Amino acid sequence: MGKADAARAAALALISGVTQDRATLGDLLAAGALAALAPPDRARAQRLALTALRQLGRADAVLRPLLRKAPPPDLMALLRLATVELLTEQAAPHGVVNDAVALAQNGGPRLAGFAGLVNAVLRKVAQTAPEHWAALPPPPLPNWLRGRLMSAWGKPAVMAIEAAHLQGAATDLTLRGDDAAAWAERLGARVLPTGSLRLADRHAQISELPGYAEGAWWVQDAAAALAARVLAPRQGARVLDLCAAPGGKTLQLAAAGARVTALDISAPRMARVAENLTRCGLAAETVVADALHWQPAEAFDAVLLDAPCSATGTIRRHPDLPFARDPASLRPLVALQAALFDRALGWLRPGGRLVLCTCSLLPDEGEAQLQAALARHPELRVDREALALPGVDPGWVTPQGGLRLRPDYWREAGGMDGFFIAALTAA
Repeated sequence: MGKADAARAAALALISGVTQDRATLGDLLAAGALAALAPPDRARAQRLALTALRQLGRADAVLRPLLRKAPPPDLMALLRLATVELLTEQAAPHGVVNDAVALAQNGGPRLAGFAGLVNAVLRKVAQTAPEHWAALPPPPLPNWLRGRLMSAWGKPAVMAIEAAHLQGAATDLTLRGDDAAAWAERLGARVLPTGSLRLADRHAQISELPGYAEGAWWVQDAAAALAARVLAPRQGARVLDLCAAPGGKTLQLAAAGARVTALDISAPRMARVAENLTRCGLAAETVVADALHWQPAEAFDAVLLDAPCSATGTIRRHPDLPFARDPASLRPLVALQAALFDRALGWLRPGGRLVLCTCSLLPDEGEAQLQAALARHPELRVDREALALPGVDPGWVTPQGGLRLRPDYWREAGGMDGFFIAALTAA
């Protein structure tokens, strides 16, 4: 098998792992799914898998009329991958079809005997008119998630969210300093209304860009960057970043002059946080611990709780998530969020600020979580003024005083991740 075949074979394994085994791409990559590949093939395999997963529903719409019956899952994964590569990437049909046939021939008993079908179907796929492919609607979210979002935001909003998922996500940067215009010019980026930078090149090699080595900025979605800005710690304040990895908020808080303790349960992820602190010339105490059992030595002036959640607000950059999540996983997450909130509240000094955020589109993990927290702790006050930040549309603020962000916001600029953020003051 040649190099191109190796990348395609690895992408096929990733797609099967997500769609059949309900694993996330992150889990598969952490388990070494691409470890045997050279770096260029590794990057290409990951890109192919992400593109195919994002376009899966559209690929099925093209394939369905060409198949007399539903093929075995491994075969369907192969046809989907090749279809997306043919129609999204405009790859040369000869190479894609031949490689797909070779993958079928060498794919073991689950693909044995299907090489002829692969050849015939994909040759027809290659004849699909570009305008037909372009006119296909965005893939719908899974029914369990789509129904909940329809109830929360209505059909037009959900369709706009699905369109944003299809477009994917640009790379946003948070600056350590304030010279946004100068860095935007150097990086070929645009300055977003909230102050983040958005790179024009979605495939830029991040570590090769100006400013990376000296830690002038770090990668962080513009929506995620708002949580630390809502917290707005004063110089020298003692702040806890709870569930801190991957660390963008820790960097923001440290850059603002706070004395930061960053806590997360994952040692490997916290190692990355420490590396980025070093690269950016910033300091914070890093702690690897389970927040449900850890106890600080003294109270904090502020706590930022980025609670574990369904991550449904990040589907535009993680198209594998709809396959890995289901409604059964929601209840324990909601319970964990409430437990972490109550624990964090106990570590706050009187008059301190607690910011709760989740990268979820589901009200159960945002609006309803805030409502439940206020019912348990009537002494808390929602701080609406904290949300009055540059670039924040007042229409994004909920009647309850939380900040609801969605992927269909900033549509012309390329969207943002879905987030819920609320600031509360302790008695």
